[in-house]
Amino acid sequence: MSRVAVIGAGYAGLAAAVELTDAGIGVDVFEASRTLGGRARAVELDGLRVDNGMHILVGAYTETLRLMGKVGLTEGNPLFGTGDTALRRAPLHLEFPGRMKLVAPRLPAPLHLAWALLAARGLSLAEKFAAIGFMRAQEKRGFRLPADMTAAELLARQPERLRRLLWEPLCLAALNTPVAIASAQVFLNVLRDSLAAGRAASDLLLPTTDFSRLFPEPAARWLETRGSRVLRSARVAAIARGAAGWTLSTDVEHGPYAHLVLATAPYHLPRLLVPHPEFSALVAQLDGLRWQPIVTVYLAYPEQVRLPFAMVGNTQGHAQWLFDRGALYDQPGLFAAVISGAGPHQELAHTELAAAIHGEIARLLPGLPAPLRSWVIEEKRATFACTPHLPRPATATACADVWLAGDYVAGDYPATLEGAVRSGVAAARASAAAISIK
Repeated sequence: MSRVAVIGAGYAGLAAAVELTDAGIGVDVFEASRTLGGRARAVELDGLRVDNGMHILVGAYTETLRLMGKVGLTEGNPLFGTGDTALRRAPLHLEFPGRMKLVAPRLPAPLHLAWALLAARGLSLAEKFAAIGFMRAQEKRGFRLPADMTAAELLARQPERLRRLLWEPLCLAALNTPVAIASAQVFLNVLRDSLAAGRAASDLLLPTTDFSRLFPEPAARWLETRGSRVLRSARVAAIARGAAGWTLSTDVEHGPYAHLVLATAPYHLPRLLVPHPEFSALVAQLDGLRWQPIVTVYLAYPEQVRLPFAMVGNTQGHAQWLFDRGALYDQPGLFAAVISGAGPHQELAHTELAAAIHGEIARLLPGLPAPLRSWVIEEKRATFACTPHLPRPATATACADVWLAGDYVAGDYPATLEGAVRSGVAAARASAAAISIK
C-alpha cells in the first residue's frame, strides 16, 4: 500500500493526514516538537497550560469544524471524557467598552448583520448607514476588486471612527497585517465568508481548551487508531529521492514514501529543499515572503477579576483584543492581551510591555489591582505579511509527488487556522488523486 509522509504536525499537516487516512492511504506524520499544533499550540507557564497565542474561530471555519467532527471533537461533544465542550458558540459580539458594542441577533442573513449594525451602541446613525452601504456595495460586485489595493485605500471613504472601531480591528485580527499594507481583496474574502454569509458563519466559536487539544491531539489519536502514525520529537534533517520513492532522515532513515506533504513553517523548508535543484524557484518564492509578529501578554489577577465579555476590543494602547481566560478556560483571573502586527510595542522590554498592558486594562476596569504575575510570548514570524498582489506558493510543486500545506499557500484566506486546514485538505486530495492514478 502506498504511504505518504507529512512533515509538520500543525493544523495544516494534521488536516492533510486525516484526509489522506480517511481516503485509505497510510500516513506518517513527523513533528520536531513534543507538542502538536505548530504555531497554534499549548505552552506551559509556571504550571499554567496556555496557548502560544490566542486565536479566534468563527462559524465560517467549515473545514476546521468538519475535520474536528471527523476525529470526534465538535463544539458540542464531550472533551476528553470530561463534561466540557471544545467550543462555545456565541453570536457575533464586538465590544470596545465605553466606545462601541455590536451584537448580532439570531435572525436569518442578511437581516442579522443589518440589525446588528443598526442596533450597535456607540455609532452614529450616519456611521451605521455607512457600514451597511459599504457591505451592500461589496456584495453587488461579488466582493471582488478589479485590482487589489491596500485595505486602507478600500476603507478610505468610510467615516474615521467607523474605521477605527469596526473595519480596522477586523482587518488586523483576520490578516495580522496593518491596514496600511494589508490586502483589500483578502480582507473582502474574509468579509464575504463571515459577515456576508449565513447567520451562523459570523458566530464566534470560543475555545474552552488550548489549541493543541482543540484539534491536533484528537487528530493524532484518530490517526493512530487507523494505522497512521504521529512521530513526535522527530525533526526531519534531510529528504532524498530514490527509485522506490522518498526517504526522510531523522536520527534514523524512514521510507520510502510515495508522496511528501511539506506542512512545516515555510522558513524551515529551504534547508530541506536547497539540495534539490528542482525546488530552486520555490525556495526563491519562500525567501520573498515577509513576516508579521503576534505578541501575547498574559496577566494573572485575583480570581474575582472579570472582563465584561470573554473577548473585548481595545483601541487605546498596544493591545487590540483582551481575552478573559476565566470565562473561556476555567482559569479565573487570567487575562490574555493580543497585539497583532508590527508596532512600537516591539521596542519595549517584556516587563515594560506587561506594565503598559496592565495600564490599558486598568482604564477598562477601574480599581484593578496589580497583576500577581505576567508573561510575554512573542512569535516574531507568526504569519506572512498579507499584502496586495502577493504571489503565494501553490499546493503543487515542481515534483509531482511533493505537495505544500500551510496557511501561506495560495488560497482565498489569510494566515488563519481555517486557511491552514484548507491547504492541508487540498494537498491531501491532490496527493490521493495522484496516487490513485498510478
